[in-house]
Amino acid sequence: MAAPYPLDVVYAQAGIAPPATREVRPARIPTPYRGLLVHEDDMTLTLEAHYGGRVALRPLSVFVRGHSYFRRVLLVQEYSGRPVEMGAIRVDLRAFPKKVREAIVSGRVPLGRLLRDGGVDYRSRPRQFLAVTPNPEMMGAFWMREPRTLYGRQTEVSHDGRKIGDIVEILPLA
Repeated sequence: MAAPYPLDVVYAQAGIAPPATREVRPARIPTPYRGLLVHEDDMTLTLEAHYGGRVALRPLSVFVRGHSYFRRVLLVQEYSGRPVEMGAIRVDLRAFPKKVREAIVSGRVPLGRLLRDGGVDYRSRPRQFLAVTPNPEMMGAFWMREPRTLYGRQTEVSHDGRKIGDIVEILPLA
């Protein structure tokens, strides 16, 4: 299967072949991935609770097309730098108040924390779950020596019943 949106777009923009992905049913996702992916909660909070501390954002690539802001990021444990997620994000900047929009574009704070702290009432709804065979670039970002199956999800973000973004979140080896 082709890489899901917006993972396909951010890798194409970077000139890097995306990782191979295939859709997987939630029941086929092993633990601890299942508990980290199969929910409608804030992923930033979920990761911080699982790893016992805040996560920091490391932008890998950023660009704007029209009103859509795209970025590929690595979330890392704030205290150790260990990678805990790679994300590909597309958000409609018009959906946010100026202060939140500026904070998103600054690329310093994970999106979930920005929206929560900015008072944006939003909902994340997983659209599909993924088994991922990492490409060499992802293996390097996740400190992997050999390709092994990773898991992730494609999520739709909405605000006031309107879609405002798409996110693909991929977790490193547990």
